[in-house]
Amino acid sequence: MGDKVSFADFKRLNLVVARIVEARPHPNADKLLCMKVDLGGQERQIVAGIKGHYRPEELAGLKVILVENLEPATLRGERSEGMLLAATSSEGRVVLLAPGQDVPAGSKVS
Repeated sequence: MGDKVSFADFKRLNLVVARIVEARPHPNADKLLCMKVDLGGQERQIVAGIKGHYRPEELAGLKVILVENLEPATLRGERSEGMLLAATSSEGRVVLLAPGQDVPAGSKVS
């Protein structure tokens, strides 16, 4: 399965529910999408390698799980301020992780 992580290290991750406000193709990458997400009154840009699995227009309004306190990174010239969580289906499709019920953007995942 991989290296073990201590509970103390896991607690350092801030997982929250985010609502995707808008998505657009990355101007300099074939597999990346740039998304504006709402964290409950705070907006950020996220860049994710999901372009082959989702069209930008189908993402607006979706609620997803985000690693909120990940160090920002610049991906091919676009700043990413967090990371979406996803799983890969047995068919190889990337599936964004989402809350099972409607909860407000910014809700902490615990």
